Amino acid sequence: MIVRDSLILAQRTVTKMVRNPEQFLDVSVQPIVMTVIFVFIFGGAIAGTSQDYLQFALPGIIVQTIMTTAMTIGVNLNSDLKNGVFDRFRSLPIARSAPLMGAVTGDVVRHSIAIGVTLAFGAAIGFRFLTPWYSVATAIVLMIVFAMSLCWTSVFIGMLARSSGAVQGLSFLIVFPLTFGSSAFVPAATMPGWLQGWVAINPVTHVTDAMRGLLVGNSIMTPGTSVGGEVLWVLLSCVVLVGVFFPLAMRAYRTKL
Repeated sequence: MIVRDSLILAQRTVTKMVRNPEQFLDVSVQPIVMTVIFVFIFGGAIAGTSQDYLQFALPGIIVQTIMTTAMTIGVNLNSDLKNGVFDRFRSLPIARSAPLMGAVTGDVVRHSIAIGVTLAFGAAIGFRFLTPWYSVATAIVLMIVFAMSLCWTSVFIGMLARSSGAVQGLSFLIVFPLTFGSSAFVPAATMPGWLQGWVAINPVTHVTDAMRGLLVGNSIMTPGTSVGGEVLWVLLSCVVLVGVFFPLAMRAYRTKL
């Protein structure tokens, strides 16, 4: 029953997106803008040439895009709470957790678009895939799994915050230190020693290295890491994220009702 109800409400989420196509702007335009800014403005200064930096930075840009995309769900759910949508759900004979699980499942569409647009644009301006097709496919699936796990952080914030503006503010406070305090855009070895300690334990660093290994190979990964090890690290991070934030989000949701 939970699965059926969740899938039906996931379909509602997708239909809502299709009827409001402006909701796709952040996952279709933002990755292109970020790639242009980082590669063509900062790339030459950081890596010597824009082409070399594109090979290094594109996996990081994908991770940053997914981090931003995953945080949007909290804003949408907070708006639904304020608009009385969940009061309507409460009157229906559906599983109590289905509205939240349906929203997270429906967001797979947005994550897939964000990853597809970033990879397609990167390939159009010269990014080269140096691994077999199944490795690239694994990278995409791994990124979607990570995004869905991360969504529960945003759902929890969305259930707690008093306004959608507060959700956005808290989300930026989480996303920015995690993405820029990682190896997503520059090698960790170029950072001060005290910051390298944070970068080493930052989950975004491991997600980025896993994407680099699966898309380009281990030549530009952080020294001392391996593709298999980083993929395992990401999967363990997903388990922790869901294990911690799913129950917290459900508890906050029941409190709101």
